[in-house]
Amino acid sequence: MIPRRFFWAFDLLALCIAFVVAYSLIPRLIPFFEPNGILRFSWLAALELPTREGTLPPFSESIWILLTVAPTALLVLGLLGLHGPLFNQSRARIVTGSLLAAFAGLSLITLAMFALKSPGWSRLLVFLFALLSWISLSTYRFILRRYFLSREAAGYYRKNVLFIGLTSSIQWMAQYFAENEEAANYHLLGYLRVQADQLLPKPYSNGKKQAETALSPLGGVEELGDLLIHRPIHEVVAIHPVSGGDWIKQVIQDCDYFGVLLRIVPEALLLGERKGLKTLFPMEPLHLPAVVLTPPRQWDSEALFFKRLFDLVISATLLVLLMPLMALIALAIKLTTPNLPIFYRWRVVGRNGVEFTGYKFTTMMPDADQVKEELMQHNEMTGPVFKMKDDPRVTWLGRFLRKYSLNELPQLWSVFRGDMSLVGPRPAFRHELERYEFWHKRKLSIQPGITCLWQVSGRNKINNFDEWVKMDLEYIDNWSLWLDFKILLRTAKAVITGTGW
Repeated sequence: MIPRRFFWAFDLLALCIAFVVAYSLIPRLIPFFEPNGILRFSWLAALELPTREGTLPPFSESIWILLTVAPTALLVLGLLGLHGPLFNQSRARIVTGSLLAAFAGLSLITLAMFALKSPGWSRLLVFLFALLSWISLSTYRFILRRYFLSREAAGYYRKNVLFIGLTSSIQWMAQYFAENEEAANYHLLGYLRVQADQLLPKPYSNGKKQAETALSPLGGVEELGDLLIHRPIHEVVAIHPVSGGDWIKQVIQDCDYFGVLLRIVPEALLLGERKGLKTLFPMEPLHLPAVVLTPPRQWDSEALFFKRLFDLVISATLLVLLMPLMALIALAIKLTTPNLPIFYRWRVVGRNGVEFTGYKFTTMMPDADQVKEELMQHNEMTGPVFKMKDDPRVTWLGRFLRKYSLNELPQLWSVFRGDMSLVGPRPAFRHELERYEFWHKRKLSIQPGITCLWQVSGRNKINNFDEWVKMDLEYIDNWSLWLDFKILLRTAKAVITGTGW
């Protein structure tokens, strides 16, 4: 979703573009409004249109029109709620709100011209600017709305919810989610029992939406930590009983450690009936009373949005600019090792256990995976990761590509798609993840990236996997846009100097 501040920036950009286009079009439109022009009507005489002999005021003298309209239009758009989620805005609301914003700016300019009584300004410029402002403000919202709705239909915004609680409360919660239309984007993943004998007799269903409300037991509450990293869970809803709820402490610790949003709902407020008392802080959009524990990154949505926008722009730009280089590398791989594929399909685990396929340029021989078992005794990295400086499986071209990190270039496609970020912890192979210690798994609680702290902090000298993970966790705990920028600068230096292998 687009944070509110970015809507202000997008609206301002749309208004600036509308003004520049309007100013550029005026000289081309003047012939149509001259006495013999096809658009010359008597009722347009009041506009005092410029003629061929006359010219528009300089751009620097006309910019005041934009500076007057922009704040007015932005204020109106904000007051009308057009800076909110596009899901909640109909096409009619977008058209009407954009029209009112443009009309408000037009009215203010008209009032200023009437008060100052100056004939030196082009009325046509003002009216054309207002028309193009309406069109630009509406059009970009239509495009974004269509994009977000298509993503929603594909299930991109669906949130996997895990329940924790006693049998009665889980049954009540499952039914509540099934009957609440506002819970359409919530997928009930399953539940964790809080006692060994607390099992639902069968997957719960209210008979109306069985496929959506069926709940399966996923283990006991003590398994929450492993589950959070092996399954894509976006929210945990813990129904806290009136008594015997000591397990909630561990649930809070696990959700806090892996950065997963936790909602603690008092069971007494669910199963009891209330006539006069109302909940002041409901769980939106489901209106359930809850204490919400949110990871810090959830609050900094604007920074995360900018991070994704930055990833999208930079990856797209680099993919275009580096396409000739990537084509040369692909040709070199085929000429030197015709029996090898150009790309190595990298099936790895990303954030919250979600698997995806990335791509690198092939740098190893075809039997690399089989030979790896024979080389394990030469592994220079302690822990689940294999690393060997003079790896005999690497081709001579592959050594060159690795030295300058050129084999990583296809991963820009994964960044563009959203599977990865430019900066973030390295994703894990599934077989590596199985050997991770519990605290290691936290490195996969955020989006993986092409480069991170360990890669710009002497990666060739780090032989201890624990030290590697500590650097990843340091990045997670201290993440900021400025830190990403510094890592990217240091990565560029490492690539130019060829410190990889």
